[in-house]
Amino acid sequence: MQQGLVELNWTFAFQIINTLIIFLLLRHFLFKPTTDFMDKRTRDIENDIKDAENMKEEAKVLKANYEEKLANIKQERSDMMKEASRKAEERADGIIKEARDEIRKMEERSRIDLEREQAKAINDFKNQISELAVLAAAQVMKQELDPKSHEKMIQDFIEQVGEEQWRH
Repeated sequence: MQQGLVELNWTFAFQIINTLIIFLLLRHFLFKPTTDFMDKRTRDIENDIKDAENMKEEAKVLKANYEEKLANIKQERSDMMKEASRKAEERADGIIKEARDEIRKMEERSRIDLEREQAKAINDFKNQISELAVLAAAQVMKQELDPKSHEKMIQDFIEQVGEEQWRH
């Protein structure tokens, strides 16, 4: 007798029970740990991806901060150079002003010295003329004056005054 592929008997029932038991055992000892492992691994990978994204965002923020600091440093350097240049210009202006003041003082001293020397020269010249006049008067008094001797005395006096003037 030929029967169908599946016979409903005790063997079939044991096979179904055995299959269920194997399924439950596999599910408990193999599928559940594997699924848990896979879920845990998926969570770890997701957490790693989130951490990497967070680190990427932090890196962007740090990069922006460093770029800002670099720009600030460049600005500070520029400001420091401008300040140093300004101070150097102020110092140069101060030095020039001091030099001009010193030149004015030297010019004033030179002018005063020149005026003093001129006054001294004029006084010396006046003294020499006075001395010559006294000498001339003394000579006139020593000699009697006739027109020829008077004229000769004037001529001698003029020659003597000319020589004295050019000696000094």
